[in-house]
Amino acid sequence: MDIKVTPKKPSSATKKTTVAKTTNPKNYPIVEVIWTDAEEIGEVGWNDLKEQLKSAKKTCPTMKSVGYVLHRGDTHISLISTVGADLSSTLEKIPTGFIKEIRELK
Repeated sequence: MDIKVTPKKPSSATKKTTVAKTTNPKNYPIVEVIWTDAEEIGEVGWNDLKEQLKSAKKTCPTMKSVGYVLHRGDTHISLISTVGADLSSTLEKIPTGFIKEIRELK
């Protein structure tokens, strides 16, 4: 599956690479990832089959994530939304197969 990459400026954006191991946030690319999320619908226990049949036909939700790229490889991209000198937010890993587009912001 080819992922559409929209670079901010001409670059080698289509290459899949691992971001260098550094703690300087200035070295992390900032991107917006547009992706389709997997979804589980229903409550614990029994669910109404007619409602499940209706839900089964609906498309999965399209999500948008923005963050600093810590890793970008063949299987997934890893983002954090907040970074400091020694601390960061939680790590979000999005499987490559879920990704529709990556827009480079910086």
